[in-house]
Amino acid sequence: MDNTLSLGAAFLIGLLGASHCISMCGGITGALSMAIPEGSNRQSRLLVTLLSYNLGRIFSYALAGFIMGSFGWLLAEQASFITSILRTLAATLLIVMGFYIAGWWKGLVFIEKLGGGLWKIIQPLSKKILPVKDLKGALLLGLIWGWLPCGLVYSTLIWSSMANDPILSSLHMLAFGLGTLPAILTTGLLAKQASALIQNTGFRMLSGLLLIAYGLWSFPFLRSFIEST
Repeated sequence: MDNTLSLGAAFLIGLLGASHCISMCGGITGALSMAIPEGSNRQSRLLVTLLSYNLGRIFSYALAGFIMGSFGWLLAEQASFITSILRTLAATLLIVMGFYIAGWWKGLVFIEKLGGGLWKIIQPLSKKILPVKDLKGALLLGLIWGWLPCGLVYSTLIWSSMANDPILSSLHMLAFGLGTLPAILTTGLLAKQASALIQNTGFRMLSGLLLIAYGLWSFPFLRSFIEST
């Protein structure tokens, strides 16, 4: 992967998957909002609480990226031809995510079933934290909610693991998580503007096409052919 382009792609996936992020995490952020009592500093307290929650959530994404990236690296170390296979799979996933973001195919939701078993083990822990009463609780809730089964997260996670470098895979998931922030932090003016842009059909289609183009360019055989001509 080209590090700069792939990190940018990871951020774009998170940014443009906003509608899915809101459906998955909107209920939790709403619960966090209702837990903040009325007062003159309510907005600032809410913002800090949401940031704490998202810090935990994004940390879990980065940790998952490191774990999956380690597996990808170990596989690639076993045989050189596996690297080409992993890169081909990564390019394919990027194209699939492009179709998802453009709104042309919603097949990614089927990947969510992969984490159902793990979520049944982790999810009960959140009941001990709710209702959230402080920043520590918001952070812990984010750490747990980062493992919520999500087709977009899982697809990005699998794609990022093909970097054959645990640290780079972790950075990909960090970039992805940062891209989701405008959708989750719906209390600010900038987030509202970003949300309006993200929901624009033309913008989504253009972004999807960019990811598809990058995915096609990432195919090892096609990239080698282009670079040799």
